[in-house]
Amino acid sequence: MNDHNLERALFRALLALRITLGLFLLQWGVEKFVVPEINVAIWGYFYGFSVPLALGYLFGAVEIAIACCLFLGVFRTAAYGGALVLHAVSVLVSWRQLMDPWGDDANHLFIAGVPVLGALAALFLLRHWDRGVVASQASPKAQA
Repeated sequence: MNDHNLERALFRALLALRITLGLFLLQWGVEKFVVPEINVAIWGYFYGFSVPLALGYLFGAVEIAIACCLFLGVFRTAAYGGALVLHAVSVLVSWRQLMDPWGDDANHLFIAGVPVLGALAALFLLRHWDRGVVASQASPKAQA
């Protein structure tokens, strides 16, 4: 595979990651505005904290902002890293469901968060090669 074909394949792969992971985060961010009481219940159950609705709205706004950054491929280190950390914490606090996938009817669904975590890690690790919406031909080192 020549360099041009590799660049095109990498561009398409990163675009696919950005779009799908952006949609994933966007859904969770919008949910905090559509059904804010669910966020309060999640925090209470998984994190052991009682949070006010206003904090849920703030988290929702942050998730929506990160999703927009993913869609555009901007602020890559902060946005991709923030998405990775945010989701890593979510996966870590669901360890009980991951360890007992058939203990409750919904537990088996939590495993879907693990490949999402892997995809976010891959996007973060490849961030220097991601051109985002700017189709620059600059080398990764020039963009670092």
